[in-house]
Amino acid sequence: MLEYAKVILPKVSFSQDLFTKELIKCIGWVEENQRDELYAWCYENFNEIYPDVISKAFSGIAA
Repeated sequence: MLEYAKVILPKVSFSQDLFTKELIKCIGWVEENQRDELYAWCYENFNEIYPDVISKAFSGIAA
């Protein structure tokens, strides 16, 4: 599912609402051991556009 997230998130990044919804779904779908990798990838690719969205989406996840 991590690879799916890497495909879908860029496609919806034009809309903050869509990006937020899809990111939350992706966080729920990926294996727990892949969440750090998803976070790093999101930070690297979308932090300039949606830093608050990324922080909020991942803040509810237990490490």
